[in-house]
Amino acid sequence: MEIVLKKYVDDLGEAGSVVNVNPGFARNYLFPNKLAVPATAANMRVVEDQAARENLKAAKARGHLEKVSGKLAGVSVTAKVKVGEEDKVFGSVTAANIAELLGEQGYEYEHRDINLPEPLKALGQYDVEIKLGYGVSATIQVWLVRE
Repeated sequence: MEIVLKKYVDDLGEAGSVVNVNPGFARNYLFPNKLAVPATAANMRVVEDQAARENLKAAKARGHLEKVSGKLAGVSVTAKVKVGEEDKVFGSVTAANIAELLGEQGYEYEHRDINLPEPLKALGQYDVEIKLGYGVSATIQVWLVRE
């Protein structure tokens, strides 16, 4: 199904882009959240005007988020974990734990913004990506140390 994006959508494109998606994805997610409309001539004209405004707004936001990304590049958090014999970690450190550690340092992010494919289960230093929005992300260091 051809649709016109009204706003930037991760992995689909910028506002004003005409893309093909599955009809179910369009009906169940994009249309109810007002992220897209069906690709008709009238909708395309309206969305192109809105897209120009949205892209200008997105460029400003992206510039701000890139500055935030630069600040976050130097951030490091330390998670103290209990370990057993042979430095085996009891439990694991998840995205929610990392979000909580960031909150203690004054950075408020949701656990779903933290890109952690699987929980951290070994001592050491890890680079973890945080999605800031508009395709901008930052990488922080997470240290797992013995309690």
